[in-house]
Amino acid sequence: MNAKDTWINHIHQLQDKICATLESVDGAAKFIEDRWQREDGGGGKTRVISKGEVFEKGGVNTSVVFGQVTSSMRSQLKIEGAKWFAAGLSLVLHPWNPFVPTIHCNYRMFELYNQNDEVTDRWFGGGTDLTPYYLIEKDATHFHRVYKNVCDSFDASFYPEFKTGCDNYFVNSHRNNERRGIGGIFYDYKRPDEQKNLDFWLAFGMACGNAFDQSYIPIAEKRKRTSYSADQKHWQEIRRGRYVEFNLVHDRGTLFGLKTNGRIESILMSLPPTVRFEYNFQPQPGSEEDKLLQVCLTPRSWI
Repeated sequence: MNAKDTWINHIHQLQDKICATLESVDGAAKFIEDRWQREDGGGGKTRVISKGEVFEKGGVNTSVVFGQVTSSMRSQLKIEGAKWFAAGLSLVLHPWNPFVPTIHCNYRMFELYNQNDEVTDRWFGGGTDLTPYYLIEKDATHFHRVYKNVCDSFDASFYPEFKTGCDNYFVNSHRNNERRGIGGIFYDYKRPDEQKNLDFWLAFGMACGNAFDQSYIPIAEKRKRTSYSADQKHWQEIRRGRYVEFNLVHDRGTLFGLKTNGRIESILMSLPPTVRFEYNFQPQPGSEEDKLLQVCLTPRSWI
């Protein structure tokens, strides 16, 4: 298979694997699949789980889309060329329990072509980040160690670079640079070259995607039966509001989907089912809620 087919095959297999694992963790709900076609080229498979025992709402989506580079893409996304192709997997999970973190991951491949369908540019991007509502340091360390191990197996410089990239990307700059969560890894515009060729970046993206089970499932299994109060659920919904703010105000993926005539239900699948926007809500200083807020305001090392 060529690079495109190899990547497409991988994201579809990974989607199947992750969905089966999450259904096992939940124990009640099953994913519903919605296959869709994009009028301008390509399509995808949106899979949604909701109202289960563990997951209030979640989605594991794949898309393989292509088309002509439009004037709005050139002006707003800074994309040049005649035609484009993008394929990726995107995942978001919103559990019921405030002690089970929300998680997001996205791994993608992008190509640009000239009028003769020759590749003129190609890059890879992706990452996985964790959004807890209560800070459990052992869980944070476990999550980050999994991705550090993956990064280190390819290049020892990757984890510090991509952790910093994640801390600096998922930021609500309009809220005093408050981070969405405790980060993870994030990289973008990684182009193959002589040192790190096409096969390298394919393999790295695959390894990061395959690490999802190891990074998240042990945390979800350990915390899914933790008892919680109405006040703790209230705090979860306050923090979910920050998640919504980032996705709608700052996220490049949301903007890309909207500017390329993407499927709106799949683009907004990432939003949580219930949120709270309360005027100037502040946690009590020194509380467990405040402890989480402080690490969102000042990212720290977990390893």
